[in-house]
Amino acid sequence: MRAAIALGSNLSSAYGDPSATVREAMLQLRTLGTVQAVSSLYRTAPVGYVDQPDFVNAAAVLETDLSALPLLRALLALEQNFGRDRTAGPAKGPRTLDLDLLLYGQQVLAEPELILPHPAMRERRFVLEPLAEIAPEWMYPGSDRSVAELLAALP
Repeated sequence: MRAAIALGSNLSSAYGDPSATVREAMLQLRTLGTVQAVSSLYRTAPVGYVDQPDFVNAAAVLETDLSALPLLRALLALEQNFGRDRTAGPAKGPRTLDLDLLLYGQQVLAEPELILPHPAMRERRFVLEPLAEIAPEWMYPGSDRSVAELLAALP
C-alpha cells in the first residue's frame, strides 16, 4: 500500500538540528517499507501555538506492507526514538519530530486512534506544499480533487 507521511521538527534531537532530524527520519522510514519519494525541506512558521521556533517540514511517500494502524503505531514509535513525548508540553507545541500519516491509498477511516485521510491536511499549506512536490496527482479520498488542486485552492 502507498502511504503519504508528513514530517516536521522545530527542536534539535540526538540527530542534530531540525533539518538533520527530518533528514534522518526520512532515512529511518526505510525500516517501514520502500521510500518512493521525499520532498524538499520547507521552513514554516508555527500554526496555532505560535510561541515557538519555526518548523522544518517535509513529506514522504512510502510503499509498505503494514496496514494503516500498525503503520501509525510504528511512526509514533519512531517519534519516541527521536525524543518526542506526546504527553509533555502544550498541544501543537515544540517537538523534536512529528510524523503524521496523511493518506493510506484511498482508504477512509474514522477510528479513535486514526482518522484517514488526516483531518486537517486540506487546510495546511505546510503539509500540502511538500506533498504536492512529490505526489501532486494523488487524489484526496472521497473527493474529485488532487493534492495539487487542494494546494492551489488554499488562500
